[in-house]
Amino acid sequence: MKVCSRCILDEKFPGISFDDQGVCSLCQRAQMVRDRNQLMAEYRARFEELLEKRQGTGPYDILMAYSGGKDSTYTLELFIKRYDLRVLALTFDNGFISPFAIENIQCVTDQLGVDHIFIRPNFPLLKRIFATAARRDLFPPKAMERASSICTSCIGFVKSILLKTAMEKGIPFVGFGWSPGQAPVQSSVMQTNPRLASLTQKSFWPRMEKVAGEDLSRFYLSRQELSRPVADFPVNVHPLAFYPYDEEAIRTRIQRLGWQETPDTDPNSSNCLLNAFANQVHLQRWGFHPYAWEMAGIVRAGGISREQALAKIHEPPSGQLVESVRAKLGL
Repeated sequence: MKVCSRCILDEKFPGISFDDQGVCSLCQRAQMVRDRNQLMAEYRARFEELLEKRQGTGPYDILMAYSGGKDSTYTLELFIKRYDLRVLALTFDNGFISPFAIENIQCVTDQLGVDHIFIRPNFPLLKRIFATAARRDLFPPKAMERASSICTSCIGFVKSILLKTAMEKGIPFVGFGWSPGQAPVQSSVMQTNPRLASLTQKSFWPRMEKVAGEDLSRFYLSRQELSRPVADFPVNVHPLAFYPYDEEAIRTRIQRLGWQETPDTDPNSSNCLLNAFANQVHLQRWGFHPYAWEMAGIVRAGGISREQALAKIHEPPSGQLVESVRAKLGL
């Protein structure tokens, strides 16, 4: 199988092509983007400029999507130690959080002095959605290039709940621990607004409500909330896009906070027991690993070696873990 000589994407990835040197079309496109270091500096300055205007305008400065995983833990510490922000951490419990990750969440939030809340929708609801996503894709093919149908369902809940909670509490920023491979620098500081929120809700929630068989409006913005001025909407920030990203250095740093590896998760997650099953379903259905896009982006950013990334997506999932998830979803 042909594999890019620079990143890890192979010929099964949708729409990919290779030049005479074996470099994939996505790496070629990345080369044409303006100097990455310059972009990082620009967006870091943009965030800091917004902080000067909006910090201190609410009960908290930022609402952090905190999974307890490696990247979100490092991001949480960055907001606290680098920017001295008042953070409210929010964890979305999908019913499959590793008990080791829960220990990490409690340890890190206590160590950093961060207020924290869990939000856990009733499991029968999540079970219907995840089980259906395991049987068929719930989203367009383009969305499946970046994540599995199961993970896309989960993150849709997370983003919507974060936005709704931030607006209810008057928190001016929402933070995410996305890696450089998950989202580009150009989206790292983004003002949300009524139009964008409305379009996102229309593309996501009808799919979920059709599967769930019930009204899920408690998880997304109402018409009244969507009619509020842009100034009431938070700014989304994912700072790992505009700060140097080195996976090993991140692990070393957060272990000083008491964070520990989760021995019960797959190589591509440090908090979720559902991930291995979602990966296997996607790989069987599409022929490529759902983390290939992200890992390739991290390789291009210099955050991980090509060999390490290949090892992550080629390591087979634990059969015991996959079967335990299958049983819990009633499949």
